[in-house]
Amino acid sequence: MTQLSPSASLVKRPSMFKLFLEFRAVFEFGAYFLSFPILSKAPRGDGHPVLVLPGFLAGDSSTLALRAFLKYKGYKPHGWGLGRNLGRDVNSRHGISSRLLKRAKQLSARYNRRVSLIGWSLGGIYARELSRAMRDDIRMVISMGSPFFYIDVKTNATPMYELLNGNHDRLNSALQQRLKTPPPVPSTAIFTRTDGIAPWEACHDHQHLLDEWTENVEIEGSHCGLGYNPLALWVIADRLAQPKGEWRPFNRSGFKKIVYRDPHRRGYFW
Repeated sequence: MTQLSPSASLVKRPSMFKLFLEFRAVFEFGAYFLSFPILSKAPRGDGHPVLVLPGFLAGDSSTLALRAFLKYKGYKPHGWGLGRNLGRDVNSRHGISSRLLKRAKQLSARYNRRVSLIGWSLGGIYARELSRAMRDDIRMVISMGSPFFYIDVKTNATPMYELLNGNHDRLNSALQQRLKTPPPVPSTAIFTRTDGIAPWEACHDHQHLLDEWTENVEIEGSHCGLGYNPLALWVIADRLAQPKGEWRPFNRSGFKKIVYRDPHRRGYFW
């Protein structure tokens, strides 16, 4: 079934109950290690570079587990190398920051190959913007729990963001319209309906805007555990392993339909 895009006025920040459920990230980290016998069977890569962008207030240490998995799968993963993400690398007036643009261009030049981008939460918004700024150097974009579609809807991280960067509303107009447009390269938005930080409705491209290389994949889990959630890691490995120029949507057929449900269904269960 098709889920209609709700009005931004109907989208609310996650409830306190969902925020409380973020403690699941501890168990997801444990599952990261326990699931390695299964994750070892995920598709391997071709060695191309992958730039991993952390979420708000996080740094490269938060993406260590993800980058270790990517290295194990044969890629050349790199942290963003810019310290703690304080939310100052993208805005409606100037687009992506020069320092982040420089970092991505350095990796592309170093390997003489297109770079894949993976962004967690706010990092996914950066990834989408980077793909617009340097599309000829970007292979694909994967966002995880990134509230790009309704950037004007406040999240449970907004109070801290506003404390550091001023009024959240200053980013709304131009940035919101830009982010609602799918990236100019193949992109996958990974999200969870039980996200306790960002409203899940804002974390995926809405169905009427999907094109031939834009997709959404829903998983079960927390926002804070997305970077090592085994379900998310399998999707990431599957997406990155596609041959250049041969992108296809994630295959949910067979057993995978049980754990990867239709991201556009109307209700929680169907």
